[in-house]
This record gives sequence, C-alpha cells and structure tokens, in this order.
Amino acid sequence: MEYGRLGAPEPTSAGSSSRSLTPDPTRAPKKSSLNLLLALALAAALIAASAVSAALVIDVVRSRDYDSGAASPRRPSKAVSQACGNTRYPNLCVHSLLDFPGAATASGKDLVHISVNMTLRKFGRALYSAAEISNLKMDPRVRSAYDDCLELLDDSVNLLSRSLTTVAPGGGGSTQDVLTWLSASLTNQDTCADGFSELSGYVKNQMTDRLKDLSELVSNCLAIYSADAGDEDFSGIPIQNKRRRLLGNAKPHRHFPAWLSRRDRKLLDLPPAAINADAVVSHDGNGTCKTIAEAIKKAPEHSNRRFIIYVRAGKYEEPILKVGRKKTNLMFIGDGKGKTVISGGKSIQDNMTTFHTATFAATGAGFIARDITFENWAGPSKHQAVALRVGADHAVIYRCNVIGYQDTLYAHSQRQFYRECDIYGTVDFIFGNAAVVFQNCSIHARKPMPFQKNTITAQNRKDPNQNTGISIHACRIVAEPDLAAAKGAYPTYLGRPWKLYSRTVLLQSYLGDHIHPRGWLEWNATFALDTLYYGEYMSYGPGGAIGQRVTWPGYRVITAVEEANKFTVAQFIYGSSWLPSTGVAFSAGLST
Repeated sequence: MEYGRLGAPEPTSAGSSSRSLTPDPTRAPKKSSLNLLLALALAAALIAASAVSAALVIDVVRSRDYDSGAASPRRPSKAVSQACGNTRYPNLCVHSLLDFPGAATASGKDLVHISVNMTLRKFGRALYSAAEISNLKMDPRVRSAYDDCLELLDDSVNLLSRSLTTVAPGGGGSTQDVLTWLSASLTNQDTCADGFSELSGYVKNQMTDRLKDLSELVSNCLAIYSADAGDEDFSGIPIQNKRRRLLGNAKPHRHFPAWLSRRDRKLLDLPPAAINADAVVSHDGNGTCKTIAEAIKKAPEHSNRRFIIYVRAGKYEEPILKVGRKKTNLMFIGDGKGKTVISGGKSIQDNMTTFHTATFAATGAGFIARDITFENWAGPSKHQAVALRVGADHAVIYRCNVIGYQDTLYAHSQRQFYRECDIYGTVDFIFGNAAVVFQNCSIHARKPMPFQKNTITAQNRKDPNQNTGISIHACRIVAEPDLAAAKGAYPTYLGRPWKLYSRTVLLQSYLGDHIHPRGWLEWNATFALDTLYYGEYMSYGPGGAIGQRVTWPGYRVITAVEEANKFTVAQFIYGSSWLPSTGVAFSAGLST
C-alpha cells in the first residue's frame, strides 16, 4: 500500500507521509516507441470494438432521437434520472449519458449497456491520452507509478470490453462476472491514483488531467448495473444471485468433490514429476527452460487449455516475474513448500510503487500455483515489499508459502481462492480488493519493528457496489516464536480499514493469544468505522473471545448462519462455477 506506512509508532492514515518525489529531467525513459505505438493501437482497436458491439442498442435508441430530425434533448429522461439516481455521482452520470448518442430516449435496460459502452470509450481514450507522454523523462519513482497506470488502464479496457459483450442482448455470462469485472476496473483506477498519491510535478498533473473522472464513471456504471441486476445488499453482504447454480449435495471423492473431472482430480493427486508438464524449469539445465521467465514466455496467449509449468526444487530469483493478462490458464507446480522457492527483495525503498515490488505477479485469468514458496526477503525496515501479487480472475493458490513482512500478499482484484497456504507477515500483510477466500490456511504474525503494531489485513473496498472483501474461513492465526516471546510489546490486530467500505470476515477460525482483545484497529480516528463491514463468526482459541471487541457501527458478531454463509466459497466467490475445474479440494459452505 502506498500510504506512508514507514515504521511510525503505529500504522498511520492515508496521506500522512511527507515524501515527495518529482520527475528528473536527466533520466531517459524506459518505454520504447514500439510499446507506445502498441498501446495506442490497442486503445484504438478496443474503442472501435466497443462501438461495433454496441451498434444494435445504439441504432435502436438513436432512431428515437433523430428520425424526426430534432436535436437530442438535454433534459434527462425519466429513465436517465432513475438510473443516475442510483449512483454516487448523479450529476456526472446525467451529463455523461446525455453526451452519448441515443441515451436521452433509451429505456432503463438500454442504459445499462450504454453506461458500460460510454465508460469503456472513456477508458480507451484515457489510455490513448496517457500513452502520449510515455517518452517524457521521469524519475524512477514517477516512472513506476506511470507504468502502473498504463498497465492498469490496459487491463480495465479489457475488463470493460468483456463486460460490454456480456451485458449486450444475448451476451450470456453471469451477473457476478460483470460485477467482478466492473469492481476490478474501479480497483485498477484506485491503484493508479494511489501510486501518484505522494508525488508531485508535471507527470502527476498530466495524468490527473488525462484520467479525470474515470473512477467516478466506473462507479456510476457499477451502480447502474447493480440496480438493474437486482444485486441487493444485506447489511453490506452480497446476496447470492438466484439464477446462479448452487453446489449440490455431491458425495466427496477422497480429498476432492465428486463433481470434479477425472482429469483434474488425477492432476491434483499426481506427484509433480509424474505430471506431463508443458514446460519444465530447472537450474541445472535438465528441464526445457532454465528460468521461470523463459517458461512464461513459451506459454500461449489467450489459451483455453491448461498450460502447466513445473518448477523443480531450487531457489529462483529473477528480475521480472509476471504472468500478464494475456497469459491465461497457466498452472505452476513446484516440488513443495520450501523446496521450490521464488524469491526477491524489491521494496518501496528501491524507488518504486508497492504494486511494482512483487516478487511474482499474476493477472492472467485462471492462474493456479501449487506447492511453491513465494518470498520477499527485503525485511521489515524496507516497509512495503510484496511477495505475491494476484489480480487474476478465478485464481487458485494451493499449498503455497507466501513469506514477507509488510504487505506480503497483495490480493489485488477479481476472484481468488487460497487453500492450505502459510502466509507470513507483520503490517497489513494480507491486503487488496479481491473477492477472496482463505480456507484451511495458517496465517503467521511475525515480530515487527520496534513500536509497530501488527495488522493482518488491510482491505480496500472503495465503493459499496463492489462485490469484494476478504473471507478467512477455517484458518489458524498464530504467532511466530519471535513474536510469541514478546507479544505484549507488539499487539496484533485482525485488520484495519484501508478504504471507506473495507470488508473482512473471520469464520470458524482459530485465533492465538497474540490477538489484541479489541480485535481490530482504526486506520485514522473515526475513518470508515460506520461504513466498513468487519465480522466474526464462531472463531475460537485464546484470541477468539469477543467480550472486549471494538464497538464500531460497522463491526458485528455474526450469529445467523445465513449471514455467515454469504462469505463462504459457494456464495462469496461462486465456487460452483469455476473451482471444480481446478481440481483443488474446498469446502463449499461452513464447517460442520
């Protein structure tokens, strides 16, 4: 996270740091002109694609406006007023829709499609505009924030394009798919802004101007779609879409549900060496690749077939390890925790954003990692230093170690599932805005720097319509020996609210005695205390006592099974539609 958490006596609020980095005109740009042209071409192509996909709806509503030869009225129609009345930025909503051909006389259903199309066009133009300044000379920290924004804008254009196709007549797909993609688009823009939050200068001013209103536009789009889809909210909890197929009463098969395919069940049962991998990484040259980066490069783009990369035992430290969004359905298999180790030591002290510090990053949909350790060895004095960042939809992390100190695991966006993992850290060491479930994991608090407080989670849900949050189910939250010996001097909290609608729950988990009796920590004074959603359900252990918990309006002790169930795999990340195909064992509902 970017917000100045540099070892102060306790975690501090957004904007509290006095750091200020400005562009350095003596530095050469890192972006090539070829990359610039590719970005511009991509933006133009996607804008054109959005226009084609929207043609049917636009032609229908445009005929209502222009058949008579009259100019489009500027006064909003009843449908526009109603749609915009559901948004957080109604004035911007009305003006932006009325600027779009056909919106003035569109029906409420048409406005859903038009709002997505209009938002996509705005993002496409913003990407095009932002890419124009790529060749400016920038300080490394500014370049890092700028590069983040280009990557995130590119990803958002893709997500909005998929959303547009889905909401079009006959587009197929599910309500939760669109909510996930729109939520991720908003998170992307928020992350872009965070990267520049403590900077100043020409590049920041240019980016602020070129990206103006994007967060508000996608927020409005999300609100309009949520209202039309009937996505109700039960005290901040996403109600399951009734059209979604529920998990049945399938009989278990050994460790995996019976409805898993035979191939995937076999794949998860086999030892790594017996799997017919598409690429084998080995330092000694006995595989098909010597580096992980080489194996990723060999993987096809936009693949619907599972591409398996087996990484043999060893320690791998490579400058850039990222599964980009075009590399879909990649599965990484190691030889086990502590045996196959992907290691790095980047931190914000290296003059880069938190987003850039990840030892390993994955944004390609369908990403799976099994039996691997991801670590960032930068240490607590280096502050934000990410070991693993995941922004891939339908991602599964199974039997992995994720080791760091501050900001260890960045569950950035979209739908994610972690099973039987060990996660180590100090300050905000599980953070981000994915819809994520941790199940049967062990979460290890480590000894932080002097005068610091440990916070396990920092969830950054920014908008009430985002279907995101952190769910920790049937896990163990324990102290490492160095912390256990001094737990009185270093209190540990379950989480603190990074953004206004922060949402985190603990279900049926063991909490060690290092957990402070209050349970949760303020971010800054009263910020978000009445808008967050923090809940605990049937947790146990010496740290699980709820008698002295915080009394914030947004905190609740969950007593209803129905409410707790909303945060299980089956309902929160909609496991019936995608987890079975991964072959990873999971519990769909609450433990019995």
